[in-house]
Amino acid sequence: MLNYNKDLIARAKALRKNMTPWEVKLWTCFLRNYPVRFQRQKVIDNYIADFYCAKARLVVELDGGEHYTEMQQAHDESRTSVLQSYNLKVIRFCNTDIDNNFYEVCSAIDREVQNTLSKK
Repeated sequence: MLNYNKDLIARAKALRKNMTPWEVKLWTCFLRNYPVRFQRQKVIDNYIADFYCAKARLVVELDGGEHYTEMQQAHDESRTSVLQSYNLKVIRFCNTDIDNNFYEVCSAIDREVQNTLSKK
């Protein structure tokens, strides 16, 4: 069972209604109809994961330009450590990957899900 901060639920709902263009593309063109269920803006611990697949124990994060500052990278590393402490795998993609390499992003997500499920 994942712990979660109930105070973040309203924020997660708001983020679902106001997804970034890259999140919208990944959700509508791939994850929404993926055969294994993904959730958007899932609260885990004190964080909100962009996309979460419980069955594969996978978190997918999309990073914009703000994620490349030293301070944000340190925050992302801390966040990843917390998520990994729940035995979750975290994979990250740049927004530019969604724009320029969408098929490869989808293939990488699919590989991670299939690898995890084949081990069960």
